[in-house]
Amino acid sequence: MTAPTTAPPPGPASTAMVEVEACSRWFGDVVAVSEVSFTLQAGVTALLGPNGAGKSTLLRLLCGLVAPARGTVRVLGRDPRRDIEVHRDLGLVPQQETVFDRLTALELVETCALLRGVADPRDAAAAALAAVELDPGDRRHLPTYSRGMRQRVKVAQAIVHDPAVLVLDEPLTGLDPRQRRHMTDLFHHLGDRGRCVVVSSHVLEEVERFGSDVLVIVQGRLAAEGDYRAIRDLMDDRPHRIRIRTDRPHEVAGRLLAAGTVLGLEVTGPDAVVVETDRVHDLRRTVAVVARDAEAHLWEVAPLDDDLDSVFRYLVGR
Repeated sequence: MTAPTTAPPPGPASTAMVEVEACSRWFGDVVAVSEVSFTLQAGVTALLGPNGAGKSTLLRLLCGLVAPARGTVRVLGRDPRRDIEVHRDLGLVPQQETVFDRLTALELVETCALLRGVADPRDAAAAALAAVELDPGDRRHLPTYSRGMRQRVKVAQAIVHDPAVLVLDEPLTGLDPRQRRHMTDLFHHLGDRGRCVVVSSHVLEEVERFGSDVLVIVQGRLAAEGDYRAIRDLMDDRPHRIRIRTDRPHEVAGRLLAAGTVLGLEVTGPDAVVVETDRVHDLRRTVAVVARDAEAHLWEVAPLDDDLDSVFRYLVGR
């Protein structure tokens, strides 16, 4: 899989490529984004939030399609609303879909390449379509394409000029499972090549495939950012639930209670105990000693709520 290479690579990975500082945007009485701040470097970052949380507005702010009411947005050190040149290094896959009735996929992507000043727009368009597994020689007009094919055309036009920053709003909508896997691999390929890739989604399974770097937006505010496993570790007011599988669950449960490392527990089967604790590291040390003293075989110690689904439900419900 090869993405087009028409633009020079961006700067070092340690350099902030996207900077948002105290950014707010409202429409009438509706606050879409409120006091959001973050910085992004090269790699893939997932923007996660329920429908209506403000994800699309935030992405539009990054692309200069709307101006912040307060705060600042910088892409590659420039204001995307005022500096039109930054759009040569910026690619957008919008959530909305509009196709040109009389154009083929190649003609549309070639036109986008031409508008962005690509030296050889026809070859770049063919390469971009191939990168999303579409045939550049297909002479059908765009309205005859399936929804998933049109979605891939949108991705092709966004990468045709090899932008340093790629913004994708729900890009996997309409794709089948194999295409989703391919597209996710493409995003990671671009991130590994030093591009800053921002992907929005409200589907938890998709976000987990994009990677662990997550921005969680809830009701227009940034609820959390970073590795979602680290986010879970910072939820000190919510006990962790851990399943322990052993051949002597009652003996292990009793000894864990006596050790004082759990807040509560339940024997859930002939070989399983589920415990709640706010002392995860102490529990992991203690459970091995407890199993030894109980002459029990210890088969599994596994978290039940360290996944993205648990983190997301917690943040939305706070």
